[in-house]
Amino acid sequence: MIEFKIDSLSDNLNKELQEKIDTKTKPIGSLGMLEKIAFQLGKIQNSLNPEINNPNVVVFAGDHGIADDGVSFYPKSVSYQMLYNYMEGGAASTVFAKQHGIKFNVVDAGVDHDFDSSLPIINRKLAYGTKNYRLEPAMTKEQCLEGIKRGAKVIEEIHQNDCNFIIFGEKGIGNTSSASLILSLLGDIPLEECVGRGTGLDKEGVKSKFDLLNEGLSKYNKSKDPIDVLTHFGGFEIVMIVGAMLKAAELKMTLLIDGFIITSALLAAFKINPKVKDYCLFAHKSNEQAHIKMLNIMGGEPILDISMRLGEATGAMVCFPLIKSAAQFMNEMASFQDAGVSEAKEEI
Repeated sequence: MIEFKIDSLSDNLNKELQEKIDTKTKPIGSLGMLEKIAFQLGKIQNSLNPEINNPNVVVFAGDHGIADDGVSFYPKSVSYQMLYNYMEGGAASTVFAKQHGIKFNVVDAGVDHDFDSSLPIINRKLAYGTKNYRLEPAMTKEQCLEGIKRGAKVIEEIHQNDCNFIIFGEKGIGNTSSASLILSLLGDIPLEECVGRGTGLDKEGVKSKFDLLNEGLSKYNKSKDPIDVLTHFGGFEIVMIVGAMLKAAELKMTLLIDGFIITSALLAAFKINPKVKDYCLFAHKSNEQAHIKMLNIMGGEPILDISMRLGEATGAMVCFPLIKSAAQFMNEMASFQDAGVSEAKEEI
């Protein structure tokens, strides 16, 4: 297992950060969540003037053997078709990335398709999709560990281009099923409370999905070790995201966390090294019912709640302008002293 040396965040600037936020030309606390974001950015960067440099979004893609059993509203082929859509700029994630000036990256972690090498797709393919974990482990332990390593390498390369802010996305038909099982095992929550609609299943579809996942769970040895859980039930995109998150925290980057699947990867990373959570901002609460359970386990406070559940980092990218606004007011908004405005000493 690759070792990630993640530093604890320093508290040495806590007083100064809060004072800088409180003495801006506004009533204390009046910028609400933006003030919390600015404080967290300052702590992560250990700076009174936090900056967002060269933000990148990375969408990791992989196929799942369980998708052949019909756990999703869509067929497995949609995974590779969506990657072509990314290349053409037609997906919601690429539209939002362009809107906000975020560099868009897509990684083939294990899609059941061969892409032309001329396409701007980062090829880190472990295999052509995972095995069907209803019948056998999704991958070998060696593949899991190699996936973590490859995901870390992707972030290391992006970080070298002066990037200190990373957004994670995913694409893989059937990956809400993996996320549900990861939550159930690592969060010690009954599976029926973890299984949701995914790509749009109706009530009967959700029940069928639960039955299939429960069958796979019944054959598992019940280990709560995160590597064991990822090996048996993960997706290649999920294990690479785990490695990517741990490496990003090691590099002191800010991680903007998307919805249900991305947070399941963070939960696994958190179980490997809890310090990773301190480098995270939580973009939104997904409309996938069990997402809030994951957030509660890690104490993550979502910035938005706008009923999104598309994945692909879309919720995080919709949230991104708020993060920029937090950094902007921290660095450019005048203090009472700067503006020559009298600072109220008591509430009237």
